[in-house]
This record gives sequence, structure tokens and C-alpha cells, in this order.
Amino acid sequence: MKITFYGHSSLGIEVGGKHILVDPYISANSKASYININEIKADYILLTHVHFDHIHDVEYIASRTSAIIVSNYEVAMHYGQKGFKSHPMNIGGSWNFDFGKVKYVHAVHSSSFADGSYGGNPGGFVIEGEHKNIYIAGDTALTMDMKLIPLRTKLDLAILPIGNNFTMDVEDAIIASDFVECDKIVGVHYDTFGYITINHEESIRKFFDKGKDLMLLKIGESIEL
Repeated sequence: MKITFYGHSSLGIEVGGKHILVDPYISANSKASYININEIKADYILLTHVHFDHIHDVEYIASRTSAIIVSNYEVAMHYGQKGFKSHPMNIGGSWNFDFGKVKYVHAVHSSSFADGSYGGNPGGFVIEGEHKNIYIAGDTALTMDMKLIPLRTKLDLAILPIGNNFTMDVEDAIIASDFVECDKIVGVHYDTFGYITINHEESIRKFFDKGKDLMLLKIGESIEL
């Protein structure tokens, strides 16, 4: 399983011979200006919720690649009515895709399209594929429901927001990593806007002091599990 960071909360995941794109907000992110979205492959696009900083490039990339959009029922229906291929899910449900198993899990946040229309319940994803398991928290506060995840899935990596103001901060993300029983973390949702700027060295040290590894990937950088 290969994971590539495209900035903010945008990720590319290669698993089971398929390409998965998560929350594509790339072309409008000045920090990711050197990423060419025309070169990004996508068989599936997973959306945690529909704030602008998570869906900006969905329609363009889905049109180009014919990717299947996977999200909650309301979001899947929204894009389905526009002619895009979609797969609806809801919290607690899972589905065996051709690259592995995906479970849609609880997140504490909000979700609405730019015009204010309803975006359903925000969520996160647990992906099991190639004998590796990852948790993509999406935009969320710290929640006790995170403790349910390791009851079913032993994680190899947790992808957690750490920027504060709109989501968890570093300290809450450390607790979240305890709740999901995973000490290998990729931080997302930081530095893109003034509200969510973090101190990189201090954040890494705080995780290290708890015996955990926080990875703050450069935009375009990849890791392999």
C-alpha cells in the first residue's frame, strides 16, 4: 500500500492495483501548485464530507477518470444526480471493493456544500487492503467512538487532522492515536490556512514524547506500508 500526500487533507492511495483519491482539494491550494491534477490517477474518490477544502477537484477528476465517488448517502446521491458514478455508504456500514474492505465511521464535524445545501453526516474511513489497515479520520473532533475501531481492526497507520480550530489539535490527536491503538500517524489538515498553522518540530516532539511517530509529509511525498 502506497500513500501520497497532495496537501491539506488530500491523499492518493495505491492498493490492490487500484488508485484511490481522498478529499481532493489540490488545484485551489497554493501550497500544492506544483501538483498536476491531470496526472493523478483515480479509480475511486473517497469523500469524508463536502466542505470546499475537501471536494474542490472532485468533479474535474471524476470526469477525467470516470472514478467512482464513495461517500455518505446524501453526497453519493448528489453526485449521482449529476451523472457521476457513485457508491453510497453510511456510518457503521462497510463494503468489499475490488481493492479491499472500506468501513465508513463516525466523525464529529459539519458538512454542507458551498451553497449551504445539506451534505449528510461527515465521516471517516477504515480501509483494509493488502494486509495493511489504515484509518482516515476526516475532519473531526476527538470522540470516544474512536475506541470502537480497534475492536474490529488492528491499524497499521492512522491519518489524523492536527491543525486545531476546525478539528482536533495535536494534543487531542495524540489521545485519538491512543483510542485507535496506533502509534504511526500521518498528520493532515494543517498549515493551509492561517487558522490551522502548526509548529512542526513541537508537534513531532509531542508525539515522540508519547512513544509515537508523527509524519508530516511534504506535498507530493509518499510512504509505503
